[in-house]
Amino acid sequence: MTLDEAHRNVQAFKQGSLANRIARLESLLAGKGKTTMSALYSTHRISSTLLESALALKLAASQINEVVHAVGILLLLPYILNDGEKVQMLSLAAGNTGKPFDLETDSRVAEFKFIDWKGGPESIRQNQLFKDFYLLAEFPTSKKRYLYVVGDEYPIRFLNGGRALQSVMSRNMKLFSDFRQKYGTRYSTVREYYCHRQGDVILADLAKCVPHFGLAVAAGEEDDDI
Repeated sequence: MTLDEAHRNVQAFKQGSLANRIARLESLLAGKGKTTMSALYSTHRISSTLLESALALKLAASQINEVVHAVGILLLLPYILNDGEKVQMLSLAAGNTGKPFDLETDSRVAEFKFIDWKGGPESIRQNQLFKDFYLLAEFPTSKKRYLYVVGDEYPIRFLNGGRALQSVMSRNMKLFSDFRQKYGTRYSTVREYYCHRQGDVILADLAKCVPHFGLAVAAGEEDDDI
């Protein structure tokens, strides 16, 4: 089955509004026994083919973060690199790749976060942002360190906030152990550490660096943590 076929099957089932479709099926099945379900399922396009279609789309969607991360970086390179600056290492795949950063050139190291910040309680996104900031800030290099984000309002608000560092690193004990070995109990909140290190990492808003990039991301973003 192709993705086009899978998409058509799912769209035919949804009939425009999935919420309305689900509500309608819930109503139709109330009071029914299994002997009536075969005809009802046939009428409403409920089949193993529909499930296969949905699973195919889910699998494809699970790789979208990888595509956004890779293509986003590739499109940004011509805009953010200085004349004469040379790429030494790229890590285009999202997640843990074994490479220290997304980009290293002869004059900078950089991480890219293609996150649609909502402004609410976003602990997982905040945790990821802090980890990238911390690893950049502590990396032994004379090169400039960049943390690129899409929209800097919420990242700056978080970094200047009072969230406990123990909470931020609670799901990454290796990171927390490393932090404690370096600083002990010197810092207890994100703001305290950020004030200590903010001059070492340039937090750059990609929407300001490349305006049309920011507009493109805003037009298509739904979530997620890349």
